[in-house]
Amino acid sequence: MSGGLDYRQGGPFKAPDDILVDDNFAQQHKLKIGDVLELANHNWTVRGIVGPGKLSKAFVEKKILQDLTSNTDKITMVYVKVDDPKIIPAAITGLKKALPDYQIYSMEEFLSLITPDNVPGLNAFIGTVVGLAVVFGFLVVFLAMYTAVLERMREIGILKALGASPAYVIGMLMRETFLLAVIGSIIGIGLSFVAKWAITSFVPASLPVIAVPDWWWRAGLISLAGAMLGAIYPGTKAARQDTIEALAYE
Repeated sequence: MSGGLDYRQGGPFKAPDDILVDDNFAQQHKLKIGDVLELANHNWTVRGIVGPGKLSKAFVEKKILQDLTSNTDKITMVYVKVDDPKIIPAAITGLKKALPDYQIYSMEEFLSLITPDNVPGLNAFIGTVVGLAVVFGFLVVFLAMYTAVLERMREIGILKALGASPAYVIGMLMRETFLLAVIGSIIGIGLSFVAKWAITSFVPASLPVIAVPDWWWRAGLISLAGAMLGAIYPGTKAARQDTIEALAYE
């Protein structure tokens, strides 16, 4: 179905206890031809290393695996490939009539079952993580801006003494917060690529890391919203500060 195994090293099975692994699996476990690998409470000898994308990361003789797992003559799934994609609906209909006791899906239907929307609790988990990011971002910006206002109270008093209006003071602080949030978002996106490089370099094939540009603007808006919310109170406090008290602030 996948065009056959693409052997990068070694070759096909030679003994019942042989195993074939793909490149990613071999890198992750630091395997080479002839190494012994323990899986399913059984020692296997690595006979070949194949290219990825062949429906599995490890391959063994079917009968041997069935015996080891006490599933003699049983399988979990059957993939069926048709000659022409146009006949897929008719093929599925015919298989459902011939095998009414089995679940039969097209590849699109099967893949839809493992999307985030069909994984119990995953969307709630993602929403919780995003919510916590907004809350902590708000708190961090709030504390940072509050400290910045306190440290620059005399400067704010001087501006007000020179005629700066409360709206000008709030606008100045909000513009500063906006600029810092944009710069922070850009740095954060850049650091994600650094993290991706570090993971793929030092822990190869252990964790797939994919950069999703569609989420960049969403992450930027989330960070910007948290930053602006965190700056509202300190900015309002600075704008309402009495000029004499601000000038005398130590």
